[in-house]
Amino acid sequence: MTRTFRILRPLALAAFATAILLLGACHRGGNVAPDQVRAANVPASFDVTLLADKSNQFDFDGAPLTVEDLRSAFRYRLEEHLPMSTVLLKRGEKQKITKEHISSLARVSLEMKFKAYMLEKDGGISEIVPVDKSDK
Repeated sequence: MTRTFRILRPLALAAFATAILLLGACHRGGNVAPDQVRAANVPASFDVTLLADKSNQFDFDGAPLTVEDLRSAFRYRLEEHLPMSTVLLKRGEKQKITKEHISSLARVSLEMKFKAYMLEKDGGISEIVPVDKSDK
């Protein structure tokens, strides 16, 4: 009987580990993050197009900008009465869009009251929906 228990314990541990791995693989998340929604009404054109740049910066008209610099550039556009209602974020030449890019752009869009979108890998466009935690 003692041999039976020695064999069953590793088998039970292996089965448990396999079950955990399967549950983890099934729960990895889908294509759309909680702060992104597939856009139903995508505009025909965008007022501003940004590229994701390294170090969580944005490429705006060929210039790498930090989040604060981007806010300043957008404030300038508003002061000059330039269109500023829709912004599209695209993947840069050497940089993917990261969660930091998305959250930074979401914060700026909430502060400055414009709609932000991002170009997905599959060519679809998702709206970046900021969540104002002060409302909760």
